[in-house]
Amino acid sequence: MLEIALYSLLTLAAIIAVIVVFASRRPDTFQVSRSVSINAPAETIFPLINDLRKFSTWSPFDKKDPNMARVYSGPDRGVGQRLDWDGNREIGKGWFGIIGSVPSSKVDMELNMIKPMSARNLVSFTLVPEGATTNVTWSMQGQVPLFAKVLHLFIDMEKMCGDDFSAGLASLKAMAEGPAVLSPQS
Repeated sequence: MLEIALYSLLTLAAIIAVIVVFASRRPDTFQVSRSVSINAPAETIFPLINDLRKFSTWSPFDKKDPNMARVYSGPDRGVGQRLDWDGNREIGKGWFGIIGSVPSSKVDMELNMIKPMSARNLVSFTLVPEGATTNVTWSMQGQVPLFAKVLHLFIDMEKMCGDDFSAGLASLKAMAEGPAVLSPQS
């Protein structure tokens, strides 16, 4: 009986070791990004990103927990504006703030997650005019410690974050284009 338990324990330890070794060889950084073409000028879209109160009106995360506690601080918009939140277990707890802002072309944010796990990432929005439309890209990048590398073996972060980014960009598109732009068949 003791021999079976020891064999089982050694087998489990070997499986865990193989998983950790395999995960440790994965990249030390990650990046997720999604883009959308919006039928509006960059000057119309930029304020919806550069002001965290307006950002919250189209953010997919706010839709996941409309009752989350929010505290805004700093200026009304742009560099230095910050949002601290505390939400349900799907949203977690953390803060993000605008750390860079180039009118009508780029907004950089620092994202600091506290719960469900600690993480610090850079979030960027780039706006590139293309004729009558604007291509908006939402990206996030950060470091991947060993624990996260193991987690990424079982959870597809690219899909999970990417789906949220796509949903958020669709909401941003709808808001920026407004009902007057939609065709009667839509």
